[in-house]
Amino acid sequence: MVLLISAVMLGMLLLVAPLRRNGFYMLHMLIVIVAAWWVETTYFYDKNLPDFIVGWKSVALMFAVFHLISVNVVTFLAYGFDKRAAQKNYRRIPENQLHTLEFMGGWCGAILGQKFFHHKTKKASYQSFFWAMFIAEILVVYIILKYLRFI
Repeated sequence: MVLLISAVMLGMLLLVAPLRRNGFYMLHMLIVIVAAWWVETTYFYDKNLPDFIVGWKSVALMFAVFHLISVNVVTFLAYGFDKRAAQKNYRRIPENQLHTLEFMGGWCGAILGQKFFHHKTKKASYQSFFWAMFIAEILVVYIILKYLRFI
């Protein structure tokens, strides 16, 4: 399971160019891989993994849970770092990197980060793009779930 999840995360890194420059994606990738390793060694150490997995949907579900928790935490942290950088006049996180994290499923962490840090809430162009991406992501998730026959 860890090898499969690691391959997916590294494959995304190689295929999607904006992720290569996004340090927060690297943090997200590390969290997901460590979480998968911890679950596998803690709960499934005495079981043959193919016996446990009755199809690819259970691995996909585990990956989705790890991914969504991690990307939302990392997105929330990115908003905090960017707000602090704005206050101290340090180098900021580019908006496209924040949008990349949001589109990868971190919209909940983004909303919490916007509210908690009072960051990016008044910039109309940012908010309009954020909500357009949110709607696009909901549509993409629906299409994927429909295609995979989860719904």
